[in-house]
Amino acid sequence: MNRTDRQFALVEELRVAAPEPRAARWLADRLNVSIRTIERDLAALQQSGIPVYGDRGRRGGYVLDKDRTLPMLNMTTEEAMAVSVALRELRGEPFETAARSALAKLISVMPEGDLERADQLVDRVRRVSAPLGPRSTVPRPIQRALETGHVLHINYRDGNDHNTRRTVEPMGLLHGPRGWYLLAWCRLRDAPRGFLLDRVHNAEVGEESVVDRSVDLNPAGPGAPTLRVAG
Repeated sequence: MNRTDRQFALVEELRVAAPEPRAARWLADRLNVSIRTIERDLAALQQSGIPVYGDRGRRGGYVLDKDRTLPMLNMTTEEAMAVSVALRELRGEPFETAARSALAKLISVMPEGDLERADQLVDRVRRVSAPLGPRSTVPRPIQRALETGHVLHINYRDGNDHNTRRTVEPMGLLHGPRGWYLLAWCRLRDAPRGFLLDRVHNAEVGEESVVDRSVDLNPAGPGAPTLRVAG
């Protein structure tokens, strides 16, 4: 069994056992390798961000946090290369940090030959045009509000440098001529607005759930509202 297959097998063994720990010796016997090899593989998985923890309790061993992982996918070489190239192309985009973390996990289990081919391919992939606006990142509270369906309290500086405190109902993210926008229902204006991410500050997730406004997130779609930049 090669290193990549072994690490996939390790994660799946820990996933099946979770929340019970598995000792390094048990894993070594299971995969027919040395304890040192198992510990080296587990260290590599931990460094790549896989939530594997050493349990120093009475029973000892290693535990996988199932709530923070998805089942490992059995990707073909071409699929792994395609995902690797796509993740690298997210540099400068709102989810760059998450993409960089996902890429590190993928690289940790890719065979050397496939990794070299992916490196060569990504060097040949270029954007035809660069983003016109500043490169925004998505603050964690905005991501959390979108994930949970809760309102968001923000400080927003408009194009006239006026600062307002607003409660908004996040609906999605859109890319426009000046960068990335949070599309949300603004309770101050009682209408949908686009909030340029670089002008959003001190975002806090509220306890109240958003209202289903049934707003079409496709600006070009039939019946879609005219999106106005927040002011």
